[in-house]
Amino acid sequence: MQQKFLIIQTAFPGDVILSTSVAETLHRNFPDAEIHYLVRSGNESLFKGHPFINKIIIWEKRKSKYKSLLSVIRQVRKEHYSHAFNLQRFFSSGLITALSGAKFTSGFDKNPLSFLFDSKSKHSVSDGLHEIERNHHLVSKLTGGVADKPRLYPGIKDYEKIALYIQTTFICIAPGSVWFTKTFPKEKWALLIEQLFSKHKGIKIYLLGSASESQLCDELVRLSASDSLINLSGQLSMLESAALMKGAQMNFVNDSAPMHLASAVNANVTAIYCSTIPGFGFGPLSDCSKIVETKEILSCRPCGLHGYRSCPEGHFKCALTIDVDSIIS
Repeated sequence: MQQKFLIIQTAFPGDVILSTSVAETLHRNFPDAEIHYLVRSGNESLFKGHPFINKIIIWEKRKSKYKSLLSVIRQVRKEHYSHAFNLQRFFSSGLITALSGAKFTSGFDKNPLSFLFDSKSKHSVSDGLHEIERNHHLVSKLTGGVADKPRLYPGIKDYEKIALYIQTTFICIAPGSVWFTKTFPKEKWALLIEQLFSKHKGIKIYLLGSASESQLCDELVRLSASDSLINLSGQLSMLESAALMKGAQMNFVNDSAPMHLASAVNANVTAIYCSTIPGFGFGPLSDCSKIVETKEILSCRPCGLHGYRSCPEGHFKCALTIDVDSIIS
């Protein structure tokens, strides 16, 4: 009987990108299996033209979360999955898993409905593992071995869209984040940009991000004296951004989704950690990866797993004490 897998990950883009490690492992072990994904609206674009993801089920969480949830459950049950793997730890995803009708269900023990799963694995950000290893535990009884790296597949049209930008040597910077305490300060970015132009003559620097980060990128352009700093925020899809990052000499990012985009195409990346720490297990996975963080011992760091809208202590030392020279050394 052909295997038919469902991967449930309805969180943010970075989480979905990391979850592709599971898809890669399943496909490597079961190349003829159907693999479906359940994602929140907006993240389906990550799988455009994907070579082996057969179907995407979209959950409209923002518009009508619970009405849409019932629709999602009905869609899932119609598929008669052999296995459903829930990579999240929240009630709603647990409900989808429990009611999926899959012959075998697996998820994390922190999910409040994990007692209804056929198999559950521990999840802790203090266990010293990378998130892809924690996710791998959900499928390891089926696949064995170790976790594959996450991977995205920009297509021909994605590379055509960015063809104009790769005709010269370039660097990418993704300066924004959903969370203030994960965001390297604007003035620090401006100083880094100045030093990069000074050190690398003739280079172009592209600013990447969502449309909501356009204002930050515009401000960085205004602070720069160079017309080789180009704001592309809001102009590229996630796959197009990944395609561009793949060709960059270096990608400078926060602890945010662009870091995982870089990992998924094995692009050179320097990740700047402010309030969070690599020890949580969400660090870069590219062959050429560098992590930069404050050298000061701060009792308040890390202040949380995801970040805050403002520094809880009011000083933001975790970011302000990072030496720009250490980023490009």
